[in-house]
Amino acid sequence: MLITNEQLKHLILKNGLIDEEGYSEIEQETKNSDYTIAETLVEKDIISDENLGLMISDFLKYPFIILAKTTIPPDVFNIIPEKLARRRKVIPFAKDAKGIKLAMVDPSNKELTQMVSKKIGLPVTAYLATEQDISNALRIYRKDLQKTFDQLIASSEIPMSRIVDLLINYASQDKASDIHIEPQENRLRIRFRIDGILRDVLSLPSGAHTPLISRIKVLAEMNIAEQRRPQDGQFSITVAGRDIDIRTASMSTVYGERVTLRILDKALSLFALPQLGLATDSLKKFQMMMKSPFGLVLVGGPTGSGKTTTLYALINSLDRTENNIMTVEDPVEYHFANINQTRVNPKAGITFANGLRAIMRHDPDVVLVGEIRDNETATIAIQAALTGHLVLSSVHANDAVGVLFRMVDLGIERYMLASTLVGISTQRMVRKLCPHCLAPYQPSPEELAAYDEELSERPITFYGSGLGCNLCGNIGYQGRTGIFETLLMSETIRRMLLTNTSAVDIKAQALQEGMVTMKQDGMLKVKQGITTVSEVLRNVFSIG
Repeated sequence: MLITNEQLKHLILKNGLIDEEGYSEIEQETKNSDYTIAETLVEKDIISDENLGLMISDFLKYPFIILAKTTIPPDVFNIIPEKLARRRKVIPFAKDAKGIKLAMVDPSNKELTQMVSKKIGLPVTAYLATEQDISNALRIYRKDLQKTFDQLIASSEIPMSRIVDLLINYASQDKASDIHIEPQENRLRIRFRIDGILRDVLSLPSGAHTPLISRIKVLAEMNIAEQRRPQDGQFSITVAGRDIDIRTASMSTVYGERVTLRILDKALSLFALPQLGLATDSLKKFQMMMKSPFGLVLVGGPTGSGKTTTLYALINSLDRTENNIMTVEDPVEYHFANINQTRVNPKAGITFANGLRAIMRHDPDVVLVGEIRDNETATIAIQAALTGHLVLSSVHANDAVGVLFRMVDLGIERYMLASTLVGISTQRMVRKLCPHCLAPYQPSPEELAAYDEELSERPITFYGSGLGCNLCGNIGYQGRTGIFETLLMSETIRRMLLTNTSAVDIKAQALQEGMVTMKQDGMLKVKQGITTVSEVLRNVFSIG
């Protein structure tokens, strides 16, 4: 960002967006991440990216452009090669008789404007644009992705390591969580999972399959010769100055080995509790849970529902000076300052159970166990909660009451749960409507019926995904938020648990006490114009 940190601090405090103490916390947090202070302020919703740009533009007296609201002609966009645009963070967005208008993070960079002017042979007028706005606009280059890889594959001079690096680079820029490499009869299909949805991004010749898989296996220290048995591995890579961990898994299919890469970006900003998408009531319940000096707090949901993100937000809300906070995780997805984190490593004999057992000998106040998946881990977690520790963990279960009975299925006695459990939250992730192209729409009769079943009051206008735009990849959605079902353990529910009351009756009591179901929380976000009915129904469903 063109503005200095001191100037930015002056503007933020002057406009009353945050107090001195809050700003100091932001400064401290950015020291442990690859995010700038400006990016963190936007990520935490202290100021919008657009308003930040306008504020800085007014202060520095540079013209300001919002690329998200600008239609860029393809012939203008392609004036600057993708490699240069990405490296220098510049976007040509308009052309007139005076030359090219250029969006830049730093329009005062005369060396860059002169270099671009010389390269394209036209005068350049520099405009200020935010880094996030430019990064989003650069996704337009994705239209040439297939052509780029076709050229690289065809070139015998390009090493396969370069292909792998580019593949991960593109996936990271698109904020993909996974890369699927799938051999088919006549091609190699590559898909990215973005915002929870798999998208076809590349179709490579079958001849690329063997060298590509071999390169990934070498990086992940997997057995290249073994192609029939499933294998797991991991490696790290640096993309655009950011460290990224990759978890790999391979298995045989009828057309050869397929590989899935899970992307764990260490530079992703850590969420605070208010950023998760929690309604006011659920947020208050979470804050009450974290005030408990001891007990068990469980987060439930299927794989990919954001449980780890929620656990990290809970940990981040605690005082790390007065508390000894220790974790055992698989893997460690985010590194905290002033927290002792341990990674599960079966080869070294470190499992969730014995890792937790070892932690208990180090005088912890708060313990995070990445997942409870067996009786041994569940039993030790319960014992830790009984002996004066606050224990946080995740469980695979469909709803809040389901978490209770999942623990019973793992062999935990009901009286032990009733004695230790502080609260439960289960969750799903839903895609958010792209703010740049959302449009009013009329839901189908089925969607309206589903909405009316959960909420009595309809919004004045329902919003849908519209036609899509370049900034959301013509999907109509951009980013995700959580929908939650949060249950605080009341004395009534504890007694019901002790007397072998059924799940149906316990849920009825929780609803009577004010629990909002995930589906209701999802429909509230529909009412607020955040997501759509179809997106809620896709993620939250019941059988029967």
